Amino acid sequence: MGSIATDQNDLDGEDIRPRVLKIFDAAKKDGRGVYVSAPMVRYSKLPFRLLARHSHVDITYTPMMLAHEFVRSATARNSDFTTHPLERTATPDGRPHALIAQFASSDPEEFARAAELVAPWVDGVDLNCGCPQGWACREGIGCALMEEGELVGRIVRRAKERLRGGGWRVSVSVKCRIHKDLSQTISFLEKVQAAGVDYITIHGRLRSQRSSTPPNYEALALLRPHITVPFLVNGDVYTLSGAQKTLKLTGAHGVMAARGILENPGMFTGEDHVTPALLMEFLEWVVRCPIPFPLVLHHVTEMVGRMEGTTKKVKREVVECADLVDLIDFVEGRWGRG
Repeated sequence: MGSIATDQNDLDGEDIRPRVLKIFDAAKKDGRGVYVSAPMVRYSKLPFRLLARHSHVDITYTPMMLAHEFVRSATARNSDFTTHPLERTATPDGRPHALIAQFASSDPEEFARAAELVAPWVDGVDLNCGCPQGWACREGIGCALMEEGELVGRIVRRAKERLRGGGWRVSVSVKCRIHKDLSQTISFLEKVQAAGVDYITIHGRLRSQRSSTPPNYEALALLRPHITVPFLVNGDVYTLSGAQKTLKLTGAHGVMAARGILENPGMFTGEDHVTPALLMEFLEWVVRCPIPFPLVLHHVTEMVGRMEGTTKKVKREVVECADLVDLIDFVEGRWGRG
């Protein structure tokens, strides 16, 4: 595992590694995997992250942010990134919790500067090498970086240098996909690990594959012997039992959920259905940490779809709510406060 150390800390015997690495250690000691809420465009906003933190999630991610916008614009920083002290404190059941800011960038200095700017408020920064959208690849970011292992290594190395220089105990990680030829993925991983990356997340699909294609867990298992840092897998994790099965199939240290946790933020508690209490807790976080109402409505629609007894009529009535007050009244009237 990577570390950020100083001579004085070594003399004092203090464990000065990033919090995320300590979370991997704690999960291993408990004999379980690390549970992670993925970076989701628009939907990994603050109230959803706080809800996930209360639901056995060890690490939450911000949505992907463009490093060049974050560096150059205070307006972009204020609109793209909000946080809360709870995100970096132990969960209600006493487990450590970490917040990761994900950036898209193809420039080492740009990424390092964004990492330094956000460092006081997060436990780690992550480089997106897995976004398959055409606009991102045309900009040379996201999946385009999977063909640029040397460049990604320089990005990781420069960020770690700058963070270390500022005294920040912040992890630097990378999230990618797999190549059709796994030897290319192995080469990419070797370059990134040589640069000192703290951990790696791999989405088990090719750049060209959509979510309707099952993730290739066999390929992830074949990559496992070539990974020397903590390793997260991503792709089609919808339940706690499914997460545990994925860990066994791949040999990974943890799992990252996206669509599954969007539908059921409590999935890692072992609940296969959303409870009224969980739904109300989300709305309470929204009241405290507001986000645009259309996003709230999308979250609630996804969650209601995983509640027992939900009909098309109920979903339609949710969508017809005019504002947050109307929505809260509907939820309380229909399910109570849990």
